[in-house]
Amino acid sequence: MNHAQAPHRIVYSADDRERFVAESPKNPERTDFERDRARIVHSSALRRLGAKTQVLGPISDDFVRTRLTHSLEVAQVGRELGKELGADPDVVEAACLSHDLGHPPFGHNGERVLNDLAQDAGGFEGNAQTLRIVVRLEPKVVAPDGAPSGLNLTRATLDAIAKYPWKRGQGPDPDKSMKKFGVYEDDAEVFTWMRGDVPAGRRCLEAQIMDLSDDIGYCVHDVEDAIATRAMDVSHVSDDEHVAGIIDSTLQWYGPGASATELEAAMERLLALPVWLHRFDGTYADLAALKNLTSQLIGRFCQSVVAATREVAGDGPLGRHHADLVIPRDVRAEIQLLKGIAVHYVMSPRETEPVYLHQRTILADLVDALLESRGQHLEEPFATAWQHADGDAERLRVVIDQVATLTDISASQWHARLCGLLSTQWT
Repeated sequence: MNHAQAPHRIVYSADDRERFVAESPKNPERTDFERDRARIVHSSALRRLGAKTQVLGPISDDFVRTRLTHSLEVAQVGRELGKELGADPDVVEAACLSHDLGHPPFGHNGERVLNDLAQDAGGFEGNAQTLRIVVRLEPKVVAPDGAPSGLNLTRATLDAIAKYPWKRGQGPDPDKSMKKFGVYEDDAEVFTWMRGDVPAGRRCLEAQIMDLSDDIGYCVHDVEDAIATRAMDVSHVSDDEHVAGIIDSTLQWYGPGASATELEAAMERLLALPVWLHRFDGTYADLAALKNLTSQLIGRFCQSVVAATREVAGDGPLGRHHADLVIPRDVRAEIQLLKGIAVHYVMSPRETEPVYLHQRTILADLVDALLESRGQHLEEPFATAWQHADGDAERLRVVIDQVATLTDISASQWHARLCGLLSTQWT
């Protein structure tokens, strides 16, 4: 991307910089959005991502990515995209660093389990849990009435974090939004303040950039991990039978957003790239070529999106709630295909492994044990939240919050301690 001709910058209003709990800046040399970014960087929630599953478990291999390294890479991509499109780079980076804070132990496997267990409390969704962490659970700011206020981020940064800016079942697609939503009912007050008079369901530009950066980050880097760990043989993607399997896996996991014909064409384009790897033996030169492939793919996607967005929007400043990223269909297909490659060679085969059932058992047992102990083993701030909870649903939410906070390793350790079982299979 070329920064020589920087686009016009988005103008952020005093409302965008406002915090739910009023604060007096201690250092006038720092912007409000720089403070937001710093609060996330120094949060315990971000540190815990270092021991949470991305695709492969964090102790399965020294090379593979964790949720933390993934978040750092997404933040770098998002910051550059934000700069190109005139968004404040600190707002975009803060959103990218935050986007996975709500993920529980064991990745999406853990998220599904907790959602099943939390139905009586409004379900569990990683994005809604992220908002809950930054507005309530992460200790930083206390409101004048003593209520926990989380990191107390600005309105613009909170809005940028909101990938799904709606309550459960209230999104543009009511059925899909029963599973994908961005706020729990008991966090609605801050959410309503954050959204103001923004049209329902409308994502701000920074949230769109964060979402795309996440897609780019994990589609490219998950394939990199799959190749480097030999879960994927790069020679197979030139074979028609293997390609058919990849496309079938892609459509099963991600739906018909791109058709089989578009995915086939995407595969042909990727295979034709001069940087595409047709063999990988793990030598230094191979590893360097693999890293070059990831860099070139990221640049390819970002440049295409910036050019397409500018072609539609022109050279003037983009509005935070009056502009959309334009993602060309061929770029969408290539991103979806790369995600499908990771599914086919890594994620789908693991669905039937005994460890997946073991992970589900750990989390289900922990929730039961913590509920039965009546809050005895909860850490702060969850122990205090339990004491103030009104009814079974609120107590269940407290326990779900506690379990979601744990890492893959600490969840297994808690299970061994509280459930009297030996739980050492973490991946």
